[in-house]
Amino acid sequence: MQNLTIIENELVPVYETSNGEKVVYGSELHEVLGVRTPYKDWSSRRLLDVDAAENEDFEAAQICAPSGQTKKDHIIKLDTAKEMAMLERNEKGKQVRRYFIQVEKKFKTGKPKSALEMLQLQSQALFEVNEIVDTVMQELNDFKLDMPLLAVECDRITTAVHKRGVDALGGKQSNAYRDTSMRSKVYQDIHRELKRQFGVSTYKALKRNQCDQAVAIIDEYELPFVLTEEIRDCNAQISMTTM
Repeated sequence: MQNLTIIENELVPVYETSNGEKVVYGSELHEVLGVRTPYKDWSSRRLLDVDAAENEDFEAAQICAPSGQTKKDHIIKLDTAKEMAMLERNEKGKQVRRYFIQVEKKFKTGKPKSALEMLQLQSQALFEVNEIVDTVMQELNDFKLDMPLLAVECDRITTAVHKRGVDALGGKQSNAYRDTSMRSKVYQDIHRELKRQFGVSTYKALKRNQCDQAVAIIDEYELPFVLTEEIRDCNAQISMTTM
């Protein structure tokens, strides 16, 4: 950690290394915290307390005192310095820790990106936006399909029931179709089959995404044996009467 450049000096001087690391001098931190214990003893204890690793979290350094003497010091990474300040368990320690956090936020943007990196970031951002749009559109589509039937879809089911009923009764000219009671039995049975298949009390409780399936069930509807016999007997009576 050489070639330090001071970047903040409001409370504790904060420096930046040539590779962008934010650091402080241990002696300057010690002074601002107002610790009465000599720096040598305090730094040894606190670095041990925070489990700091030399050459990873801090480096030993030598500084020149105003008297001209060389003194032992430490260049400490900001994360480690925050922990050391917090361990003082007093208002000054809290103040210093908050200050370090503010410095980190201020310089968090880092170095300017190259043109290629900016293009890659923009492409990634565009991809993520497209993914979000696709997800929202799919959710909106699912929501629409999960809505109750629209009037036009209710009419479509009613038309399918009517068509299948006419065919089952033998056509509009058949006696079974002209018999209101018989016609009602067939239509009711088709609706009963529809409600049984979907577990609803009325076909109007179906969802929009069930409309096609409901129409397919109606088209494939088969009369129960008892109704088939009644319709055949009813239509046969017509034939005999006509004769």
